[in-house]
Amino acid sequence: MDKIRHTIKFLYIAHEPVSVWFRYGLILFDAASIVFFVATANIPHGPGIKIASLCVGLVILLDFLARMWIAKDRWKLLRKIYTLADIVVIASLLLEPFLPGNLAFVRILRALRLIHSYHLLRDLRRDSQFFRTHEDAVIAAINLMVFVFATSTAVLVFFIPEDSQTPYIDALYFTMATLTTTGFGDITLVTPAGKLFSVFIMVVGVALFVRLAQAIFMPQKVRHKCPHCGLYRHDPDAVHCKHCGETLKIETGGTS
Repeated sequence: MDKIRHTIKFLYIAHEPVSVWFRYGLILFDAASIVFFVATANIPHGPGIKIASLCVGLVILLDFLARMWIAKDRWKLLRKIYTLADIVVIASLLLEPFLPGNLAFVRILRALRLIHSYHLLRDLRRDSQFFRTHEDAVIAAINLMVFVFATSTAVLVFFIPEDSQTPYIDALYFTMATLTTTGFGDITLVTPAGKLFSVFIMVVGVALFVRLAQAIFMPQKVRHKCPHCGLYRHDPDAVHCKHCGETLKIETGGTS
């Protein structure tokens, strides 16, 4: 058992190429599972989709158990929001064959799998120079992506008519039109709940969109390597390195 635990820890934590590629494989699986959940949220679940859902749930369960097994503080890990989200997703997938009736309210919970994206930021920060250089912009883009996918899934399940010819496109189209306040008006939510949800999309979505633009064009941190300790990100008006106190000479717009 110790050998198996050592192997799992090697795959999840080590810096060797095999470990890095394993973790990137998990990232691809997460992306594929999200696409699968969104694509199947609003269609009847026959035997094929139920089996596929069960298989995806088992893989997520194995990943969850592996992380719990190698964790130094399991109680702390259980309190993480992405861990709680995975527990809800696993339960919704494994219990579906035993739940009667309309499961739309259960299937929408699978959009919580998007929250797992934040856990992957740790791996990207460790393994990717590109991510470390553009961390603020990447995180802002992920925040916006998670919001768009989650709200599109909610619109798809609760508001798009069953007779729609392109339900997924309609849900995404409405979300983006509302988020950007374009308001074409060809797809609208006319119920009180729909109107309130539209307000929620506008308020939160615009804030996330502005944050992304700010991270790209007006980053909160500037990239300047400290000559003493090597710290790479500093406040734009920093005179001294927060880590070691070394004097910095950061070029600004007013520097000649």
